[in-house]
Amino acid sequence: MITLEKRPQPSRLWTAVTPLIAVALTMVMGGLLFAFLGADPFEAIRTIFWDPIFNPQFAGFTRPQLLVKAGPLILIAIGLSIGFRAGIWNIGAEGQYIMGAICGAGAGLALYPSESPLIFPMMIIAGGLGGWAWAMIPAVLKTRFGTNEILVSLMLVYVAENILASVASGLLRNPEGMGFPGSRNFKQWDAAHNAEIITGTGMHWGVVFAFIAVIAAYVLMARHIQGFNIRLTGEAPRAARFSGVNPTRIVILCLGISGALAGFAGLFEVTGPAGQISIDFNSGYGFTAIIVAFLGRLNPVGILLAGLLMALTYIGGELAQLMLGVPGASIQLFQGMLLFFLLATDVFTNYRLRFGRAEVA
Repeated sequence: MITLEKRPQPSRLWTAVTPLIAVALTMVMGGLLFAFLGADPFEAIRTIFWDPIFNPQFAGFTRPQLLVKAGPLILIAIGLSIGFRAGIWNIGAEGQYIMGAICGAGAGLALYPSESPLIFPMMIIAGGLGGWAWAMIPAVLKTRFGTNEILVSLMLVYVAENILASVASGLLRNPEGMGFPGSRNFKQWDAAHNAEIITGTGMHWGVVFAFIAVIAAYVLMARHIQGFNIRLTGEAPRAARFSGVNPTRIVILCLGISGALAGFAGLFEVTGPAGQISIDFNSGYGFTAIIVAFLGRLNPVGILLAGLLMALTYIGGELAQLMLGVPGASIQLFQGMLLFFLLATDVFTNYRLRFGRAEVA
């Protein structure tokens, strides 16, 4: 008979090794998936994890893309992790990402074709406020009416996607675009373009903000009383109430931070790599960032590393589609396996297996 026995306290060893075990299991099962699809599993895994960084045939293009892809993932995941530590489950970062892009782009396009140096900073602020305002909807509904933030934030993603389709075809559509949906191209407007800071590295202002967010989150959670209140709320809600922590303030703070960071990510993406507001602008970063947050153990430094790893699967996955002809859906499934195995192996952090005979009544 096999049973799960609760540990007296979480295992530090399993807490450290479960992300590594999850990555290893993902490689094994992902290899079997690619073999089922008719691709060489070893070549597929090598193409995803090795070639984008070390293969000189591709590295010149793919290495800079590592930071481009990792920037929004890290920025969004940092915001999500703060809420998750408090037991506040914002699953709608994708919607906040979209609304940040729309608000930031709209603020800039309202001043086109001005070349004022204040335009891009203003767009950053508008993007952050757009994501923050969208996150305040589930925050207010939860604190005032006790609604479930998981369902509300998730449903708002689909509302944001429809708003995106509407503004790309109407309000923000390029008047010189011959009727095609999509805004003006920010890459052709210097005052609003999020260009590379160091040419050829992929380092733009979104990546800089991601690194700043990692440092700020570490200081908040490890060195500030508000971070202690957030951790206490998540780990011992009753103790938090007895110690005078205001749960409404924690909900507003955590959802506000995660919404603002997601909005920043959307703004930096639309003014940089994406270049314009389009119907298919959203790329799933808000959902993938959930995997990044948990893979990084809700720790800012861990999220930094997990974001780079997940960005590698994006780049390597695109390379595998091109070189091996595997379908794009298989890469999404491969990424989903990572979260599945992480959650599966995470059980052993709090429980241990016990083997023995069943007792006879």
